[in-house]
Amino acid sequence: MTDVRAPAPTADASVSGPESPAPAVPVDPAAPTGPAGAGRGERAAGWVGVGLVAGGICSQQFGAAVAASLFPRVGALGVVSLRLALSALVLLLVCRPAVRGYGRADWAVVAGFGVALAGMNTLIYQAIDRIPLGTAVTLEVLGPLALSVVTARGPGRWLWAGLALAGVALLGRGGFGELHAAGAGCALGAGALWAAYILLSARAGSRFPRVDGLAWAMACGALLSLPLGVASAGGALLDPAALALGGAVALLSSVLPYTLELLSLRRLAPAAFSVLMSLSPAVAALAGYLVLHQGLALPEVAAIALVVAASAGAVRTATSPAPVPATKRGTRPRTAPRSGSGSGSRTG
Repeated sequence: MTDVRAPAPTADASVSGPESPAPAVPVDPAAPTGPAGAGRGERAAGWVGVGLVAGGICSQQFGAAVAASLFPRVGALGVVSLRLALSALVLLLVCRPAVRGYGRADWAVVAGFGVALAGMNTLIYQAIDRIPLGTAVTLEVLGPLALSVVTARGPGRWLWAGLALAGVALLGRGGFGELHAAGAGCALGAGALWAAYILLSARAGSRFPRVDGLAWAMACGALLSLPLGVASAGGALLDPAALALGGAVALLSSVLPYTLELLSLRRLAPAAFSVLMSLSPAVAALAGYLVLHQGLALPEVAAIALVVAASAGAVRTATSPAPVPATKRGTRPRTAPRSGSGSGSRTG
């Protein structure tokens, strides 16, 4: 997702002019003006952005908990099919992406994006079906964390990698066979595809306007997952209760988080947004406890905390600006022109 900051509103020249002067507006002496008032406004916008990110995280992880409660009805593959199909339907109806004007390379990016999207959701739901939700998301987030470590600079990145490995060691302290090897493997595979999702999302964003690339990728993922869902669940996918819960999962896990993340990126710097997203494993553990009644032992809570700290630290290291080179006394360093582009991040 790109950092699309809303431009400041401009006055409409047709409202007032020389022949119709604007009426005088009484000034509140207590109202903040000048730099102090602007600073307060920026802080308020920042807190609103934090609230939007928190709402998106809660929506996504509690949506995953609702999805897990739907497994007995249609299975993990059936839930993936419902989520992707209904999410794609909403995006295609709302965005109405164009079909013409794109080449083979553009559609190849969309196809790869859709494969990553379908595979990521399939594997994480397979993991949630076998291991606790908080543990699954903790292992999944290792994929983006590894991407942040690789793209970071300086020796500090190895500290975050060490913290993450310590968290994984705590999770598998009794052996990953006891944790359920298949579930852990699916979560790690989902993490690898999440990293691919991030890279392909950036490419799709540079080739397609707005969220058209995401809409087509979601449709591609739905087409890939539907045969598996139909083979697994059959006619149960058309059960009214299953459709209602599937719609709730699509809304909570895809549509609502994406909207909240888009709004938050208009108020927060991408680095701050990414650090807040690192809290996902902790929120997932809370959702698993409240909705699915999945308890966690103290070592598992410590492991989640280590991975959250490692993820936040790696993101901060990767997004830290490069040091300004020293200049001779009496000279000023040249500054590059400001760019209006931002950095990408995951949309759930």
